[in-house]
Amino acid sequence: MPTPITKLIDALSARTHFGEVMTEVESKNSRFVVSRRGKPKMVLLSVDDYLQNILKKPALLAEIQSRAVFGGLDKMSEIEIEAEISAARADRKNGKK
Repeated sequence: MPTPITKLIDALSARTHFGEVMTEVESKNSRFVVSRRGKPKMVLLSVDDYLQNILKKPALLAEIQSRAVFGGLDKMSEIEIEAEISAARADRKNGKK
């Protein structure tokens, strides 16, 4: 993910051009500081940017996710995941580990 570019925009322009701003946030990884009467009030950023830079993952979760990707488990469907969980629960119930 490229380094985010932060731009300033006033609230009226953000409201008037919201679709364009949203597209730029998502496609160009831009951030917008929205101001009202010259004072910064909020920041617009993509979900990926938020998850990566604001909502930091605990190290354990990052390790689990990286192992899942390495093992190809990130490509499992929801049905396959539910089947794996059901099988593991059945094994545990029957005394298997």
